[in-house]
Amino acid sequence: MSRIGKKAVAIPSGVQVTLAGQTVTVKGPKGQLSWTIADEVEVKQEGAELLLAPRVDTKRAKGMWGLSRTLVANMVHGVTVGFEESLELVGVGYRAAMKGTALSLQLGFSHDVDVAAPAGVTFAVPKQTEIKIAGIDKQAVGEIAAKIRRIRPPEPYKGKGVRYAGEKVRRKEGKKK
Repeated sequence: MSRIGKKAVAIPSGVQVTLAGQTVTVKGPKGQLSWTIADEVEVKQEGAELLLAPRVDTKRAKGMWGLSRTLVANMVHGVTVGFEESLELVGVGYRAAMKGTALSLQLGFSHDVDVAAPAGVTFAVPKQTEIKIAGIDKQAVGEIAAKIRRIRPPEPYKGKGVRYAGEKVRRKEGKKK
């Protein structure tokens, strides 16, 4: 039994959930998301809750049960509250700026790196060394944050690079004479 899958997904007021076969569509104040659930999992709406259960008793069905419940819960959270990821730029001369809807990064290369915002994701630069990424799709927000971090990951000797807010960089000792 999946401990996560057993929990019902609460549907807050102002959120509309539509079930069409295996496709779940969630509409809320921030937007709309839809996802097709695996065939091994069935979805039922009872009042203000969504219940998921495996159709068959196989290992894959049990795995998809918990995954499906989590993804549907993330969809509901995304259309009501949204998701946000923060990045920090650490290093001399490292800075970020907005160019329209795109993000322009100066990360010690001979050129600026421009990152276009995917659909449904917005960038904000409150300070030159801080980037905020927001959107309703948790996967899209996390993926673009990881892509930006991958441009210049934090290095272990000086700690320079792009890191998640609050990320601890494990430092190494330099050369000894």
